Amino acid sequence: MEQQTENDEPLTPAGRLFLQPEMDQVINCVMGLKNPIDISAIKSEISTSILTRHPRFTSLLVRDRRGVEHWRKTQIDLDRHVIVVDSAVPDDVGGDDEDAVNDYLADLAVSSPLSTDKPLWEIHLVMAQNCVVFRIHHSLGDGISLMSMLLSCCRRADDADALPCMNGTKSRERNGTERRRWSWRVWEFVKVVWFTVVFVVGLMGRCLWVKDKKTAVSGGAGVELWPRKMATARFSLDDMKVVKKAIPDATINDVLFGVISSGLSRYLDIRSGKALQEGLQITGLAMVNLRKQPGLQDMENLMKGNWKVRWGNQFGMLLLPVYYYRGGSDPLQYLKRAKVMIDQKKHSLEAPFSYKMGDLVMSYLGPKAATLLNYRVVCNTTFTISNVLGPPEEITAVGNPVTYLRASLSSLPHAITMHMLSYAGRADMQIMVAKDIIPDPKVLAKCFEDALLELKEAATATTKSIGGN
Repeated sequence: MEQQTENDEPLTPAGRLFLQPEMDQVINCVMGLKNPIDISAIKSEISTSILTRHPRFTSLLVRDRRGVEHWRKTQIDLDRHVIVVDSAVPDDVGGDDEDAVNDYLADLAVSSPLSTDKPLWEIHLVMAQNCVVFRIHHSLGDGISLMSMLLSCCRRADDADALPCMNGTKSRERNGTERRRWSWRVWEFVKVVWFTVVFVVGLMGRCLWVKDKKTAVSGGAGVELWPRKMATARFSLDDMKVVKKAIPDATINDVLFGVISSGLSRYLDIRSGKALQEGLQITGLAMVNLRKQPGLQDMENLMKGNWKVRWGNQFGMLLLPVYYYRGGSDPLQYLKRAKVMIDQKKHSLEAPFSYKMGDLVMSYLGPKAATLLNYRVVCNTTFTISNVLGPPEEITAVGNPVTYLRASLSSLPHAITMHMLSYAGRADMQIMVAKDIIPDPKVLAKCFEDALLELKEAATATTKSIGGN
């Protein structure tokens, strides 16, 4: 414990939550590079970047006599933050470079916390596999903030002086539906109130005793300490857009959850020793960006004015159930069910409510109570899912073309966590599993990839049928 000084800044409630042992979370973002890594060039770029000027990235974590965490400004020793790794070695004989990198990330997720005697971030340069691993503690900010900062250090491949596009999806323009008479608006208000009450009660139930039925992919208390394996599922955004067009007003997120539902159903058919009940609920946990502008944020906007309000962890929690069904004649049913569920979530205030409640519990009952509630929600659900929109065009890092961007987190009580990040027309989903529960993550990744292709075939057939009529 240290004596607090005048210049120390307290952590936000969400930041304190991510420092508790049960919820300790590090974001691991890996950037693949086309050419060999130039160590001196990367260090030079980092030394002049916003990374070494941002208050959160130049502060130590300290605790006062009451155990309350604060940030304290310090000097950056770049050599302690940039770690050179000659080569990542795959666990299995015959594994390729992707296996080696995924195994390296899986090991980091469960056995390598960040040292608190320096600011809570590291950059690992994995030389043999030409990739850079950014390790940033979740208490410093959420995925949107941190990805925005990372990309502010990159440039567009087609214009060496231009920053990557960071604009979020534009808000939909007002249409005829939004200008309908007051009775329609009253009905919309009633729906918001109803779905908010229903989903908030469901969330509170998960904090207490309500839990998913046990399946071949279920985790539980203590599973966060079990060894991990990781695999990558690759999707084409063009394929997802084809599927999206088959259902009116569908979104990429709808397609993603259709893929998750279909893929998990496929995998459970392979792994389950006995037949599962049709319609079995498998609940996912998602973190939703609460900023007014969706998507990646311009660093100027994040830093101007009161940056402490704009920067950091600004997300709410959503329960997102998918359902087990054996393959039927119409794969698009997975998408239709996912769209109904997500549309209901959009009509609720579940995410803002969870954010405010977490704030209040942390502020008035302390970190132990907040951690207990969040830990129980994770233990009582089956998987974690996130989806971050990356740059739509190809980019470079210190003049070196970037071949892929992928993200993952430290291990949780879930036996399966999935984090999708799009880049230049592609979307890679990192699937991390507790290997004693799910020993074959590559099979699971293939189930998701095949699910999207099946949805695409069904969507194409549906579109041709409509066009023919």
